[in-house]
Amino acid sequence: MARLTSAKKRKASSRRWLERQLNDPYVARAKREGRRSRAAYKLIEIDDKYGLLKPGRRVVDLGAAPGGWSEVSARKVGSTDEKPLVVALDYLDMDPIPGVTVLKADFMEEEALQRLGEALGGEKADLVLSDMAAPTTGHRQTDHLRIVALVEAAADFAEAVLAPGGAFLAKVFRGGTEAGLLAELKKSFEKVAHVKPPASRADSAETYLLALGFRGGRNARVAEAEPGMTRGRDDA
Repeated sequence: MARLTSAKKRKASSRRWLERQLNDPYVARAKREGRRSRAAYKLIEIDDKYGLLKPGRRVVDLGAAPGGWSEVSARKVGSTDEKPLVVALDYLDMDPIPGVTVLKADFMEEEALQRLGEALGGEKADLVLSDMAAPTTGHRQTDHLRIVALVEAAADFAEAVLAPGGAFLAKVFRGGTEAGLLAELKKSFEKVAHVKPPASRADSAETYLLALGFRGGRNARVAEAEPGMTRGRDDA
């Protein structure tokens, strides 16, 4: 196991994170394969099991920076610059990705819906992805509420843009998905389940909420989370 030898000035939490990165086989694999982050393998593993990224499907990636999930999606659905099928949304800057339309926008603002509609050529999406997490404050109850609000906002956005039969995949945390959200999703989707791919660290509280078979029909109520409060956690 690799250990840091010159970490006197680093905080204990920083040392643990760096040592974990040094010893993580997914981090090493991401470097070898030229991936933008290790998080790409979480989506690959989920897709291998559930077949979300089929050729020709239109995909929206929320909070996409630095772009690991968008890159995987573009390759799997066959998205090209001539015929883009993947749209990446984030208020952070992102480097271009072949076959991906990158929109710098906060998905919780009305403008984002309009720009997404244009990017999709007026078509609905087949899959909405979210690997986002709300920034933590250190106050457990506050962080819980922010996590729940963010996932709810992402779910509402998904229901506003998905075509019938579409799917929604979002990162959540144990204790961060309330029964109310699950109940609402079960009304709108044929199947709702929690999944934890092998690439998601065993000691992490993160898991993924997967909703399949969108029935359509429910209007969006995007925006109970604060605009601008989200950030990508594509390196988790």
